Amino acid sequence: MSDLPYRRNVGAVLFNRAGQVLIARRADVAADAWQLPQGGLDEGEDPAAAVLRELGEEIGTAEARILGEVEDWLTYDLPAELIGKALRGKYRGQKQRWFALGFTGADSAIRLDLDPHPEFNAWRWTDLEELPGIVVAFRKPIYERLVVEFEKYKGWAA
Repeated sequence: MSDLPYRRNVGAVLFNRAGQVLIARRADVAADAWQLPQGGLDEGEDPAAAVLRELGEEIGTAEARILGEVEDWLTYDLPAELIGKALRGKYRGQKQRWFALGFTGADSAIRLDLDPHPEFNAWRWTDLEELPGIVVAFRKPIYERLVVEFEKYKGWAA
């Protein structure tokens, strides 16, 4: 596993005006797997531009503004049973740049049905503090860090 690289990635913690965050259920796994929107960073792509692009691709909207970001790149390793299967089998995990964003649109602007092969099949708003208890275990340490880092943005629309 240590021979495989990390996939560079951006992630979005999208806050609504009530201070809750968007979490979405993955369409490609049998389990009830929920996560924040995230996606690959293209070679030479600016992470801030990439996170807005990913919102458009994954949840059908870019009606958001960047509030802040985690200054560090955060990494996670896939569990052994997913090595060679997840992430097209080419990576050991992901190296991620995370952004807090304020959602400036109406809920109707979130459209999972625009992509013919959507990554998510459901979404909902939840409290920031609930994130670590919702996600798969190997992502939990990153989500715990996001709760601490982005608590200050819950009242962004006030």
